[in-house]
Amino acid sequence: MADVRVRVAKDKVELLKALKDGSDNNGPFASYADALMFAAMIGIRNNKRLKLHSVSYEGLDRVPQDQFRDPELMSLLSICDLQSFSVLADDSKLDRQRVEVFQEYANGGLEIIGQKISGSVDYTDQILLMLEAEIDNRL
Repeated sequence: MADVRVRVAKDKVELLKALKDGSDNNGPFASYADALMFAAMIGIRNNKRLKLHSVSYEGLDRVPQDQFRDPELMSLLSICDLQSFSVLADDSKLDRQRVEVFQEYANGGLEIIGQKISGSVDYTDQILLMLEAEIDNRL
């Protein structure tokens, strides 16, 4: 498997940093990988997939796949999106395709999160409110 790293859109770098670091290192997520995984799940839940037009190469390094706690979720996301199990084959081209699908949903999710927490001081509280609203919508 190739070492394909997850890229972040240039306009989402500061938001991603804030989700991890917060103010005084009290952000809602322990790592960039955790924040990106959450954002990707928000993106898929809201069917929001955005291409990365301008990628950040400074201020935030690309995130290696081995930093993700559940890399299988990236594969499952690709299967659902592409409607094919063949995307799981051990091939560098397919690995890049899986990462591309993931980072586009993460980019869409980051946009949604950014809108929801805009103007907020405590991002953790806002993330919890988002989750509570999602639970309430299911009941």
